[in-house]
Amino acid sequence: MIRVLVCDDQALIRAGFVTVFGLQPDLEVVGEASDGESGVQLAHRLRPDVVVMDIQMPVLDGIEATRRLAGPDVADPIKVLVVTTFNLDKYVYAALRAGASGFLLKDAQPAELIDGIRTVARGEALLAPAVTRGLVGRFGDRVRASAPGLDERLAVLTPRELEVFRLIAEGLSNAEIAGQMVIGQETVKTYVSRILTKLALRDRVQAVILAYQSGLVGAP
Repeated sequence: MIRVLVCDDQALIRAGFVTVFGLQPDLEVVGEASDGESGVQLAHRLRPDVVVMDIQMPVLDGIEATRRLAGPDVADPIKVLVVTTFNLDKYVYAALRAGASGFLLKDAQPAELIDGIRTVARGEALLAPAVTRGLVGRFGDRVRASAPGLDERLAVLTPRELEVFRLIAEGLSNAEIAGQMVIGQETVKTYVSRILTKLALRDRVQAVILAYQSGLVGAP
């Protein structure tokens, strides 16, 4: 079972999420929070597999709540999927920098949201939508000038790993990478794990950002 905590200040949205998630045989809603502060406290107490996090909330906003749960300084991070009404660059940038594993809009289809939770729970980044890849690409371009030398980190990768890394950065899932490279999905998972370890990256979100920062792939 994937244990989910829902954090949103709108009661109707929370109720809708709880109802949709509760119909899935592999999802269990373990708690609800109406503000970021309560969400952080509940997450620390309940240790869910995934926190579904809104951005604009009272007491503590979703970005800061995400940073406290999944930020680079967190010793035992909890996976966060940001689900928001606002498709704005600044929110995507802030959410990814804060440690979010994915970013979806609230107008996404229920099946897309459910699949997003499963994706994040597996340790993968939810970066498949083209709009998100584009935003991350522009983010990479924006910070590349202030992060010199990052391309040297890629020297630790073998040519095959570099190929997988490039496909990750383009937003392909493990299944799509397997199909394109004509290898098994388990082999892809091994490659992804090895790449993250070699580059000292937490997840695929950080991998995508590094790929853009290093110039391995360009902004769409």
